[in-house]
Formats: sequence, C-alpha cells, structure tokens
Amino acid sequence: MTFTTTLALLVSSMLIYSAPLIFTSIGGTFSERGGVVNVGLEGIMVMGAFSGVLFNLSCADVFGSATPWIASLVGGVVGLLFSLLHAVATINFRADHIVSGTVLNLIAPSLAVFLCRFLFGKGQTNTISETFGRFSFPVLKDIPFIGQVFFNNTSLVAYVAILISFVSWFILFKTRFGLRLRSVGEHPQAADTLGINVYLMRYLGVMISGFFGGIGGAVYAQTISNNFAVTTIAGPGFIALAAMIFGRWNPVGAMLSSLFFGLSQSLAIIGAQLPLFSNIPSVYLKITPYVLTIVVLAAFFGQSVAPKADGVNYIKSK
Repeated sequence: MTFTTTLALLVSSMLIYSAPLIFTSIGGTFSERGGVVNVGLEGIMVMGAFSGVLFNLSCADVFGSATPWIASLVGGVVGLLFSLLHAVATINFRADHIVSGTVLNLIAPSLAVFLCRFLFGKGQTNTISETFGRFSFPVLKDIPFIGQVFFNNTSLVAYVAILISFVSWFILFKTRFGLRLRSVGEHPQAADTLGINVYLMRYLGVMISGFFGGIGGAVYAQTISNNFAVTTIAGPGFIALAAMIFGRWNPVGAMLSSLFFGLSQSLAIIGAQLPLFSNIPSVYLKITPYVLTIVVLAAFFGQSVAPKADGVNYIKSK
C-alpha cells in the first residue's frame, strides 16, 4: 500500500466518523452558548438515528438516492421535538440541567428499542438499502495528490458538516441572533433589561441543538451501522460533548475537535490495515477514542471557560 493510498484511506475514514460528531457538537454549542447545558446529546442522537432509519426503510422506494438526506432532516426534526423535554424541564421547571439531560439519555434507548420490537418484532430494525456511501468530487478528484486524498471516494456529508460549522460560526458571532443568544448565556439579567426574551432564546438554543443532534444520529446510522439497534449509538454523543468543550464552545473549534476524535475512531476500525498500526492489538485501538476523550477532558476542561450563565437557571423575578 502506497503512502498516498494509505493517507487517502485514513482521511476518508476520519471524515466518515467525524460527520455525526460535527453535527452534534455544533448543536451542543448553540445550546450551551444560550446557557443550557445539554448532556442529553447521546439520547437525542439515539432518537435521530432510529427515526432516520425508520424513514429510510419506509420511503427508500419513493425518494431513491435522496432518501438518506431527507431521512437525516427527519431525524433532525425528531431530535428537535425530543429536546423540547429538556427545554421545558430546565427553562420552565428549572430542573438541574445535568439530571434532565441524563433522563433523556435513559429514555431514548428504551423508547427506541420498544418501538423496534413493536414495529419489527425484534430489538433492531432491518438493514437499509439507501446509504450515504462514498462520493468523488468532479474535477477536484483529478488534482494530483490532494484530489486523491481529500476528494476521491470520500464522505460528502462530512464536507456538508464542515461547511455548516463555518455557517454556524458566522451566525453565532456575526449576527444579531447570535449576539442575543450569547448574551443570555453570559448575563441573562442584563439581556432581559435590554428587552431580549431570555426564555425564548434559550428555547431556540436547545431546539437547534436537538435538530443538529438528531441529524448527527441519523447520519451515524446511515453511514456506519446501516440499521438501528440499541448499540448503534453508544458513546458518540458524549464524544461530541467532549469535542464541544475541547473546541471552547466555538462551532469551528468543535468541528476541528470532532475531526480529531473521528480520526481516533477510524483508527479503531481500519488500524489493522495501516502498516504503522498493524502490530497493535485491536482491543487497544478500540478503546482509543474513549481514552482520548477522558484525557482531553482532564487536560483541557479546567482551561476552557464556559459561558458564565451556562447551567444556571434564570428566574425573571430575581
């Protein structure tokens, strides 16, 4: 295997595993910039994955190759609706954000498996026929070396996720909406005195996180597992949360962190095919993503400065 082929395989695999993390970590960024901690990203991804696969199985004959893209949007809508549970609990009833998010993580797998048994008679769905697959960019793939590594037989949805991360950065830091969302995450009392509806902005932040988290789950199920089972989403939501923190609550930083974690996940899958990692026992490669998550959180969590009102319930009368 030549160096170019090896690098192309590694980059392609990294992008495939990074795409769901990018979407989900961007969603988490919007929620926490608005002051609501969302540790329920894992549960939101579960519901997005289940609904995306269910739509894919039901409508593949109608939409053909466009099915995975539409199914991802359906997963995003379901994730948005599911995240409203977290929004109501934390914003209206002032529940502890960590407890509320944990409840989402506990509800989602049980609900999804129950629906699987009800609809399919077993604990998992059937295998989908329409997946995201691989994509080669016209013209760009013919560029020497760069085209072979980055634009040939790669993941189109990952490049869409990268593009969305830059759009999200612009929205958060260069628009009126982004300024208002960040203000209620930093100092909600001051924002309220300026006429900003703190509750509404926080709702929007959580809903956006639910939408992107649902998309992340649907993308994961339609690129990696190709079906849904209780073990389909087992950890990527927490890795996305770590990527958001490592990226300092910035969409572009979250995207770059997701690429890093996606690389570690891809090594667990294709490491045996790479000369440099072929002699490492597979069990060590499989635990690498989770070890890196712990190391990154331990090393950088204290250095990362979250929005000042992140996780703090706002009471208008006070």
